[in-house]
Amino acid sequence: MTSQLATVVIDSTDPTALAGFWKEVLGWVAVEKDDTGVSLAAPGTRMPALDILRVPEAKEGKNRLHLDLRADGLTTAAELERLLALGARRADVRQAQDATWVVLADPEGNEFCLLQRSV
Repeated sequence: MTSQLATVVIDSTDPTALAGFWKEVLGWVAVEKDDTGVSLAAPGTRMPALDILRVPEAKEGKNRLHLDLRADGLTTAAELERLLALGARRADVRQAQDATWVVLADPEGNEFCLLQRSV
C-alpha cells in the first residue's frame, strides 16, 4: 500500500478571503468551513483538498512547496490575465529568463506557477 494525497495546506491570516481567491482560480467549492479555516475540493469530491487554515502571522520568505497550475480550456496568456485579474501578482524567485512557467503569488504572497500548456 501507498499513501494517498489528502490535503495541501496553506496558512493564512484571512482564510475566508484567501479561500475565495482559490475557489475562483480552481473552480472548486468549499466542503468544510469553521473558525480555523476553509477546506476546498473539486465539485463532487472531498479529496484531494486544499485547506486554508488561520495563523496569526503573515507569510515570510519563499514557499518550500508550491502548486503548479496549467490553463484548462484557455491559452496560457488568457489564463495569466484571468489569474492577475483575480488578485494574483507576478513573483520574482529568480527563475530563468527562458522559463516555460510564470511564477505568481496569491493575495497573501504564497507562490504558485502557471505552466506553459503541453497539449
